[in-house]
Amino acid sequence: MRFQDKVAIVTGAASGIGLATAKRLASEGCRVVIADLDLDKANAAADEIARAGAQGAQPARRALAVQCDVSKEDQVASTVQTAMGKFGRLDVVVNNAGLMVFKPITEHTEDDWLKILHVDLLGGFFFIKHAFGVMKKGSAIVNVSSIHAIETTPNVASYAAAKAALVSLTRSAAIEGKPLGIRVNAVLPGAVDTPMLWDNPNIKAGLETINNADVGKPEDIAAAIAYLASDDAEFVQGAAVRADGGRLDRL
Repeated sequence: MRFQDKVAIVTGAASGIGLATAKRLASEGCRVVIADLDLDKANAAADEIARAGAQGAQPARRALAVQCDVSKEDQVASTVQTAMGKFGRLDVVVNNAGLMVFKPITEHTEDDWLKILHVDLLGGFFFIKHAFGVMKKGSAIVNVSSIHAIETTPNVASYAAAKAALVSLTRSAAIEGKPLGIRVNAVLPGAVDTPMLWDNPNIKAGLETINNADVGKPEDIAAAIAYLASDDAEFVQGAAVRADGGRLDRL
């Protein structure tokens, strides 16, 4: 298994793409820290992963729930130290936690921008910063951006800008991570069957149309993340990998 005895932190891992990623990594032998703002949901996710992925091998050690607000650097640092204290190593970080605000630019406030930037951009930065301090050669970080970093729609300016900045951060971190033997890449999901997609006011209002053939599953994105985090991608560094079923090509 590609992640046998390795340790990963996945943020926003209590549901959606994060949960699918945590399950995928655990199924390949990884011990996973479920970092999420909602501790109850994180505990439920960790229990589910432990039951499904442990296969009788120390189920209590297969997944660990940690409450973490990624916009707070002290909580990020604590989460990294918790992983190190519990498992003694950190091999993979998946920066998946994210927020969206649906407002025209004229209605966006400074608080809206700061809220989105702190979660969608600084959250990734904080984890990269603190992971670089403990990760060993051969480790990997995967940032979950969005196709909104390339093509976007009305009323999501702060989200699109933050996700584009996350791609830029990925390149910078890849350059600084290479001498450390740490790979940093990004995945850009398209439309994925999660509550964030179907609760999108743009979709409900018809401003953004979705063909069902273009809607992927969280597991599809998890597979791409697992590849980028694995040794199979040892020559992939600073990449922004689209995982959108080809939707962007037809827009």
